[in-house]
Amino acid sequence: MPPLSLLAPAKLNLFLHVTCRRADGYHELQTLFQLLDYGDRMRFAPQEGGVISLHIRDTHSKTWDTHVGGALPLETNLILRAAYELARLSGSRRGASISLEKKLPVGGGLGGGSADAAVTLLALNKLWGLELSMEDLCRIGLGLGADLPVFIRGRSAWAEGVGELLEPVDLPEQWYAVVTPPCQVSTATIFNDENLTRNSAKIRIADFLAGRCRNDCEPVTRRLYPAVEEAFAWLGRFGKVRMSGTGASVFIALPDEAAGKSILADLPAGWNGFAAKGMARMQHVSED
Repeated sequence: MPPLSLLAPAKLNLFLHVTCRRADGYHELQTLFQLLDYGDRMRFAPQEGGVISLHIRDTHSKTWDTHVGGALPLETNLILRAAYELARLSGSRRGASISLEKKLPVGGGLGGGSADAAVTLLALNKLWGLELSMEDLCRIGLGLGADLPVFIRGRSAWAEGVGELLEPVDLPEQWYAVVTPPCQVSTATIFNDENLTRNSAKIRIADFLAGRCRNDCEPVTRRLYPAVEEAFAWLGRFGKVRMSGTGASVFIALPDEAAGKSILADLPAGWNGFAAKGMARMQHVSED
């Protein structure tokens, strides 16, 4: 089969309410996932001998790292975890060469790792001829991370539960400027903080459209990570700033792409930033 090429898109949480903490320690949420037309680029090709290899190119350092088999600790890389879990559950003995051009910052709240893993499940399902259903892939993905199902289904969506209960939403077309300061926010640290709000009332989409929403993780993240506080101050000169997920990325809505490019032209050294447009659906798995 010819190689497959896919965008693993960034996501924004347009709001994030923590509604309760369950007995098992997980938090129930309400959020609105907006997919963006910007993200990591992935390529998948068949490989002989059942070998699964991962080749990562960081677009900032412009260097390649290659990992084969268990050379990279699986707990630190969702792509390999997804590939091996799919092979294990399906019984497939086929291999794959996976190339990742990494653009999204790690620990930025943009879903980069989850998107990469979700795209891996989608692409290998086709490359290996498994014909697993979307529901099957979502079950596998949820075992790897709460954000994976939204990327597997490939739609901007209203989410509840731990993020797995999804209702597709068609949002108005909107441009965003997204800025990430040089820090990695630990999701576990934010959700374990004693000051995190955990009892927000559930809302409806009409409340979101009326502006009656917030990101419950924002106060904790801004207190624990001064770089995020600095990003709020810097980007706040240009519009109302919101934070995606648990951080560290912050964003504002834009009238058009040109406005984003103008803002990002003065981005502080060492920061990551991009302008992107929201999209309702991810691209289908396509051949090169």
